[in-house]
Amino acid sequence: MKLSTKGRYAVMALADLACQSKGQPVALADIAARQEISLSYLEQLFGKLRKGAQVKSVRGPGGGYLLARPAKDMRIADIVLAVDEPIKATLCRPNSSNGCRTDNSRCVTHDLWEELGNQIYLFLSTISLEDVIEHRVLGRSGETFIMEHAARINAQHKTDPAQQQAAE
Repeated sequence: MKLSTKGRYAVMALADLACQSKGQPVALADIAARQEISLSYLEQLFGKLRKGAQVKSVRGPGGGYLLARPAKDMRIADIVLAVDEPIKATLCRPNSSNGCRTDNSRCVTHDLWEELGNQIYLFLSTISLEDVIEHRVLGRSGETFIMEHAARINAQHKTDPAQQQAAE
């Protein structure tokens, strides 16, 4: 599973924009130079980001781009989806009953990979652009796993009469 450059570069560029703007528009050429991304590629991405309501453009001298809303309110999943980057781990087309095998059936591991794509989307939906620029991302997936695992264990103990009786 690999996120393409569209999604990765869009997040990198918006993180740069969030750090540099200080309420003033930032030129794409400056973002391109700092992040070592082709200016023409960024222009394409920012066209999609503008249409996806992630950024606002300011024309004229001193123009450039601003975030459409505060970084704390921007979810990474929304940024990735705005540049038409699907968040999926299967080869199957979204919303299609056909699978990726030559006979149009789904492979035996389809549900595994589809759920992985769902989990990636859910994870990216919990991360804000502010989390990225404030370096509050590392360790988040482990915390989520531990909390969910503990909740499952607690739920099992509460609903399993044999375990409740053994505990008494």
